[in-house]
Amino acid sequence: MGTAIPYTQWQVSDLLFALIILVAAFIVARILISIFKKLLGRTKIPELAASFLIQLITALLYVAVLLATLSALGVTVSSVILGLSAVIGLILGFGMQDTLTNLGAGVWLAVLEPFNKNDYITVSGQTGYVKDVGLMSTELITSDNVYIMIPNKMVWNSAIVNMSHLPTRRFVLPMTFNLIENAEGTVKAVLDVLGKDPEILQNPEPKIYISNITDATVDLEIRAWVNTKDADTIKESVKEELLKEFEV
Repeated sequence: MGTAIPYTQWQVSDLLFALIILVAAFIVARILISIFKKLLGRTKIPELAASFLIQLITALLYVAVLLATLSALGVTVSSVILGLSAVIGLILGFGMQDTLTNLGAGVWLAVLEPFNKNDYITVSGQTGYVKDVGLMSTELITSDNVYIMIPNKMVWNSAIVNMSHLPTRRFVLPMTFNLIENAEGTVKAVLDVLGKDPEILQNPEPKIYISNITDATVDLEIRAWVNTKDADTIKESVKEELLKEFEV
């Protein structure tokens, strides 16, 4: 146990003691994280904000674990902190402050809640369902199951279009129909089909606009309101229903 480790000032016993401290501190950190998760689960904090806070607390606790282990090895913690400060200063001096910028942007996104988990958004030119907001980046999953990671600072500095924020949405569906007597008759027939669909909201009522007429067909722009969570699927189902009904 008193054997010295070559090229270091530490004894084997010192490393064993530090290892015990590391394991014990890690276990304590995991317990504290678990307690913190349970406490957040009892609050009304949105899921994304809670996830961000958990990641932040986890990172801080792991830093504390590292410092406790170094202290057990006899390393002066204050010198380590001073060294870390110097490294951070060096990073900032080289213009690589993106990490801190992303962290700050993540904090604001968690506090102001421009979107929640599973919301369908467009941000920084990307569209998808929100998977998570991490310390450094925001994660999206597209409708065709593609994973996208966007730095938080780009999310914060971009216009955020949230298609899931409000309870109802209007979809626009352009279609061409064969004339039924005349254009007005075709519009009425399409409105009758929409009125029978229980998923189409009648308040506000559906609207149909004529965009073009030929001798045999009429181009219509169908606008109807639906519940937000069903907007995309209902649009497709309405299109299929109209195709079958009028054999377009």
